[in-house]
Amino acid sequence: MNFKHFVMCSLMLGIITTSSLAATPTIVNIWPGKPPGETKDLPPEVDLTKDTDKLIAGKRIIKLGNVSIPQIAVYKPEKSKDTGASVIICPGGGHHILAYDLEGTEVAQWFNTLGVTGIVLKYRVPFRNPDKRWGAAVADAQRSVSLVRSKAAEWNLDPMRIGICGFSAGGETAGLTSLFLEDRQYTSTDDVDKVSCKPDFSILIYPAGFDTKGQALMRDTIKVTKDTPPMFLVHAFDDPVTVNNSLALTVELKKAGIPTELHIYDAGGHGYGLRLVNTLPITTWPKRCEEWMERRGLLKKP
Repeated sequence: MNFKHFVMCSLMLGIITTSSLAATPTIVNIWPGKPPGETKDLPPEVDLTKDTDKLIAGKRIIKLGNVSIPQIAVYKPEKSKDTGASVIICPGGGHHILAYDLEGTEVAQWFNTLGVTGIVLKYRVPFRNPDKRWGAAVADAQRSVSLVRSKAAEWNLDPMRIGICGFSAGGETAGLTSLFLEDRQYTSTDDVDKVSCKPDFSILIYPAGFDTKGQALMRDTIKVTKDTPPMFLVHAFDDPVTVNNSLALTVELKKAGIPTELHIYDAGGHGYGLRLVNTLPITTWPKRCEEWMERRGLLKKP
């Protein structure tokens, strides 16, 4: 069995290739049938990773494509550590693919060490609407927040500590989900959509999609309000997905009085996830995030 075949079989069976994950996740389709607005059938899901692709911290990554059945994979921490908090994780990939392990399952593994349930969102890619590339992704993310909150009692989660985390295009997805609180990007389908889709906190790592033409100014179509949840952001000054995205968003969060923490590093580039690069302090950001979560009471046991 070749690597790609192994990856796809693993995903279909709900088994992640990150060997250190302790438990098989619970896999749940987020929509009761075909997602709203879907008009086209895609080929089967596939790992588009090539042998010639750049390695991240010496390791390859899963580049999952052709996602038409959005799902969440729920990873619970050890019962003795479980705080009841949870985070929905949106991998990046430019709305073309999902960096499913680098910015998904590996992140769930890290959250589990903090006693937090990690929930990897497999949202639709490639993008459906070239004029609103984030549309399907944000609809899937909004639905996921409502779904997780509706399952809080069943999954022993705190419905008041459901966060969202995203990387790059997934950071755009998570960020817009945190801002479009009264504007679902789809027509409600069932009782799940009667449950709030507002994340209680947001963690955005090298997010895209917020600046205006390379300036540290927020796009006119995006608004921060007093109801926007607290945010933690990380970016590198030399990131080709410009740091102005995080700067523009942070300025608007400050204006609205939203508790926010922003870490900007001089170097780090883009797409490192949590993988440690010894020469780059930026890859210590998970410790800063843990401290932020601790200060906000997100890691307290019930």
